[in-house]
Amino acid sequence: MAIELPPLPYEHSALEPHISAETVDFHHGKHQRAYVERLNALVDGTDFAESTLEEIIRKAQGEVFNNAAQTWNHAFYWQCLRPSAGGGGGAPAGALAEAIDRAFGNFDGFRRQFDDVALKAFGSGWVWLVQRAGGGGLALASTANAATPLTGSDTPLLTCDVWEHAYYIDYRNARTKYLEAFWHVVDWDFVGARLK
Repeated sequence: MAIELPPLPYEHSALEPHISAETVDFHHGKHQRAYVERLNALVDGTDFAESTLEEIIRKAQGEVFNNAAQTWNHAFYWQCLRPSAGGGGGAPAGALAEAIDRAFGNFDGFRRQFDDVALKAFGSGWVWLVQRAGGGGLALASTANAATPLTGSDTPLLTCDVWEHAYYIDYRNARTKYLEAFWHVVDWDFVGARLK
């Protein structure tokens, strides 16, 4: 069963002016597509050929793991985003807002801590808002390269891709500006729906 490149839940230009259509075209249409295509070539004719993407991530190592995890991480990232004109950005509400307040003091404190983790992430990787196992509290996590919370017991709620290909076209090497833009397009409904 071939792994497919999931379509975006919006048009490539929908995240503008915060994330350009050109960035989305390269990020989704070239980088993520390359992970999917490479993964399918790697697993063809192996024990992983009939596995789901999540099964591959939990069992594979090396190049197979890297391409599988990057495929999943990117698909999750796109779901975390929503056009600001369609309700993206702002601040969360309800149970998610309450959980953030408990864990980080308030939303501004959460955002400052998230940005701090993202700015300190050396090289390429991901920043995650996760819920601890068993419906526990919220925490921040940073993973390098293709690493993902799927290999542990935490539930990923939100991610920000801090690989340069996520922002170089729009913001060059200014990760701070990319993070400012990111907060305008977070889909809090998606994030909140994952809370257990």
